[in-house]
Amino acid sequence: MRHNKNTRLKPSLLSTRYVHLTKLRNQTLNEIKAITSENEVKILVDFGCGDMPYRSIIEPLVGKYLGVDLEMNHLAEHHIGFDSKTSLPNSYCDIILSNQVLEHVDSPQGYLEEAYRILKPGGTAIITTHGYWFYHPTPNDYWRWTSAGLKKTVQEANFTINSFFGIMGLAASGIQLFQDAIINKLPKFMVPPIAFFFQLCIRLFDKIHTQEQRNRDASLYIVVAQKPF
Repeated sequence: MRHNKNTRLKPSLLSTRYVHLTKLRNQTLNEIKAITSENEVKILVDFGCGDMPYRSIIEPLVGKYLGVDLEMNHLAEHHIGFDSKTSLPNSYCDIILSNQVLEHVDSPQGYLEEAYRILKPGGTAIITTHGYWFYHPTPNDYWRWTSAGLKKTVQEANFTINSFFGIMGLAASGIQLFQDAIINKLPKFMVPPIAFFFQLCIRLFDKIHTQEQRNRDASLYIVVAQKPF
């Protein structure tokens, strides 16, 4: 599992993932706040929860936060197998949070079908996953999507897509991949300053893209989808 230090919630300025993690956190939290703005008691399932990096900021916004993951994850409160099947009842939760999980599951369609089953009618799924990214097995890494392919995958699980948001456009994604290709070849003492330089470049070159262009080509996509009533 991941390190105990919560670098996904508060990435260092010297992190090789600073831009990616900061934008992902901010956009995810914005979506959660929008869903919970009426202060209704809601049940959130963090489906493939890992070490639940956002739990401390999301849990106060919902009535119940349930971490669901493979049995090897001792932090999870409910365990599943590699088939993504849970023993939770139908229409159990109001919100599904799927944070950087879909690329790792054996069957994206099976995972999304299970998310659909346990979500209440009218409930919302926040699904984040990769477009352009390097191989990172935890424990497996199978899938990457184009924007059109990801929309198709989510819609084929009977979800209605409410919004689709790309993070880090084509130029920024290219710099990120170049950084990742060379940085492990460098002495460790050089990694923080080199990462700082590359992350500045990513922030700068990402500005040349409109949001519409990012929604088409990005390193990361955030899908907000609804189970119809």
